[in-house]
Amino acid sequence: MTEQEPAPAASTDSIDLSVRTPAQRSRTFYGILVNTALANITTSYLWFALTFWVYLETRNVIATGVIGGAYMLLIALSSISFGTFVDRYRKLAVMRFAAAFTMVMFVLSGVMFLLTPEQALLDLKQPWFWIFTLIILIGAVVENMRNIALSTTVTILIEPDRRANANGLVGMVQGLMFIVTSVLSGLSVGLLGMGWTVVMALVLTALAFAHLLTLRLPEEVKAAASDAQGGFDLRGSWAAVMAISGLFALILFSTFNNFIGGVYMALMDPYGLEMFSVEMWGVVFAIGATGFILGGALIGKFGLGSNPLRTMLIAVALMGVVGAVFTFREWAWLYIVGIWVYMALVPVVEAAEQTVIQSVVPLPRQGRVFGFAMAFESAAAPITAFLIAPIAQFWIIPYARSAEGSASLEPLLGEGISRGIALVFLAAGIIMIVVALIAFLTPVYRRVSASYAQKAAEEQESENVDSPSSH
Repeated sequence: MTEQEPAPAASTDSIDLSVRTPAQRSRTFYGILVNTALANITTSYLWFALTFWVYLETRNVIATGVIGGAYMLLIALSSISFGTFVDRYRKLAVMRFAAAFTMVMFVLSGVMFLLTPEQALLDLKQPWFWIFTLIILIGAVVENMRNIALSTTVTILIEPDRRANANGLVGMVQGLMFIVTSVLSGLSVGLLGMGWTVVMALVLTALAFAHLLTLRLPEEVKAAASDAQGGFDLRGSWAAVMAISGLFALILFSTFNNFIGGVYMALMDPYGLEMFSVEMWGVVFAIGATGFILGGALIGKFGLGSNPLRTMLIAVALMGVVGAVFTFREWAWLYIVGIWVYMALVPVVEAAEQTVIQSVVPLPRQGRVFGFAMAFESAAAPITAFLIAPIAQFWIIPYARSAEGSASLEPLLGEGISRGIALVFLAAGIIMIVVALIAFLTPVYRRVSASYAQKAAEEQESENVDSPSSH
């Protein structure tokens, strides 16, 4: 970890930290964080609502699996470009562009919903459903450019010893996003319908854009000198990742939780909507999402420990345990508790990765590294979502609901109409546990862990030299 390829540094002519005090920079970060939270809430609100609406109208898990998988696939395909633009341009300019683009896409979706009969929109054999869905998804995906930019503003605005805490706050805000989104989406689809839901999303997007125009980032005098090339710098992204020993392994480890995430993406909403009404399902998911806030708060208070990789893999293994047991019986309380525990573990995995990248990657390359990580990790979920949705729809669910299948599964998974989905969750959770445990035994895990320990010792020694009274 101590040796790396030379890279352009955050030079004084591009970043001037003397413009404002750390407290003032921190306030700006909070403003950017709140604004990004509002934008994330808006896009997730419309995306969740679209998933609820489509399943309730079609009762087709393939449609929900394709929506979720397409969203993650689009993120995977676009994240390297997003990271390249974050490196090449000023961070607030990138955020404003993303906000404006998302607003235009939501306007187009509203116009299309208004002009197209609802039955035509819900006909999966017609192009209108796929066009409508794609417009919403593209708007939501481009908004993710802001999340990459947000991670780089942590480096610019937050002191190094407080970055793990800042990443914990990001996790808490994401938890709040899930809570608000799930409640609003369920109530909105159930009480207002999809048309007014699109209108609400458009209004919130416009408010977030207007607030973004009021924020200032004087520390970034100009875009940092970067070796980023073109609009899709895959070579530069790969070089930036490989320049840091063990960084690719860190990204690979953090991808583990996305494999089971693809199963959740395809089947968790159908399972919940079979158990609850759409309005109640939104509330239930919101209760489960409070775990996100706890996970972020614990990181903010206690950090990530001396070995972020170990912390990450323990969290991934626990996610597998949750995935295996939270639908063991068709009990509402078990499902809610399982979602809550899973959500509490997600910020641990994400914060471990982000804190390391912010520490070891030079600022002019961070956008591409974060973009590469997002692309790599996002690609895992649609693979499982696209595979699992049709298998569950055409084989596992019909088998579990047949007399023979129901009798076979009852001793293990009990009774209920969603035992097929429960079987998928059980298998995915077991695979997740095994993969995480195997990762502990790999040479690369031991090598990277040793590198992190060495770097931590060097940083502690340097801190003691600079300030003998520090701990």
